Amino acid sequence: MAQQNGSNNGQTHAVHVYPSFESPTVDKVMVEERAASLAKRSIKKAAKEAGLKLAVSMMDLTTLEGKDSAGKVTQMCQKALHPHERGDIPSCAAVCVYPKWVKTAKGALAGSNVKVASVATAFPSGLSPLSVKLDDVRRAVEFGADEIDMVIDRGAMLSGQYNAVFDEIALTKEACGPAHLKVILETGELGSYDVVRKASQIAMLAGGDFIKTSTGKIQPAATPAVTLVMLEAIRDFYYSTGKIIGMKPAGGIRTAKQALHYLVIVKETLGDRWLTPDLFRFGASTLLNDVLMQLEKERTGAYQGADYFSKD
Repeated sequence: MAQQNGSNNGQTHAVHVYPSFESPTVDKVMVEERAASLAKRSIKKAAKEAGLKLAVSMMDLTTLEGKDSAGKVTQMCQKALHPHERGDIPSCAAVCVYPKWVKTAKGALAGSNVKVASVATAFPSGLSPLSVKLDDVRRAVEFGADEIDMVIDRGAMLSGQYNAVFDEIALTKEACGPAHLKVILETGELGSYDVVRKASQIAMLAGGDFIKTSTGKIQPAATPAVTLVMLEAIRDFYYSTGKIIGMKPAGGIRTAKQALHYLVIVKETLGDRWLTPDLFRFGASTLLNDVLMQLEKERTGAYQGADYFSKD
C-alpha cells in the first residue's frame, strides 16, 4: 500500500505503509503437548467413516516430478474424480501439477467440481527473479488454473525482510486474478514456531486465501504441532479481521489415522466451519490409498491389499 507525501523540493514520492506484522510468541511445550493430546481422541465407528470420507474430499492429489507426462496427469485426474468404485466415496478436492500440465488436467476434469491447482513462483526454491515468478503465475492462470500454490522467499523471511515477503505475496495475489492463492511457508526451513507464526501472519495480511505448510520437498514437512500453530494464527486473524483463511498441511501425511488426527485438530481449534474442502486441504500424494483401505475395513471388517488400488 502506498500514499503520496510531499518532499522538501515540492515533488511527491511514494511511501509504503505496511500493516503490523506483530505476532505472539509461541509456547513450544504447550503447542506440542496440545497437538499430541488431540491424537488420543477416541472416534466412534460412524464418525470415523464420515471423517475418512471427508478427508478424501479434502485431498489435493499431486504429481510434481520431472518425469510427469500427459498420461500420468490424466490418470491422476481420473483417480481424483473416482477414487474408488464405491459410489458413496466423494471425489477429491483438486489435482496439483506444474503449469505445463494445467491444460491437460483441465481437459481431463472438464464438467467436474475437482479444481486444478498449479505450483508457481519458482517452486520449490522460490529463488527466481520476481518478474519470472509473476510470469509463471500469470501463465498458469491463463492455462486455466483455479488455484496457485506459491512459495515464499525463506531467505528473506529468516533475515527479517518482512516487507519484501509481504510485497511478493501481495503481487502474486494480484497476478492470480480470479484464482485462489495458497501461500507455502516451507515450515521445515523456518527454524522455529515463532517464525512460522509470523510468516502465517504476513501471508494472511498480504492476501493469501490459504496458508500451507510445505512443498513436500523438505523435511520435516507438515507436523501436527506446526499445523496447530498455523491454525491458531488463522483463528486469531479471523477474530481480529473477520476474514476466513484456509489451511493446507502438506508432506508427511501418509495414513488414515494421521488424517483423522488433523481433522480433530481443525475441529478443536477452528470449529466445524473449517471442516470443508473450501477451507481445509491435505497435500499428500500417498495418503489416499491408505484412507481407501481403511474405509474398506470399516465396511467389510477386513483390509484389502494395496494392489487393489491404483498408485496414481
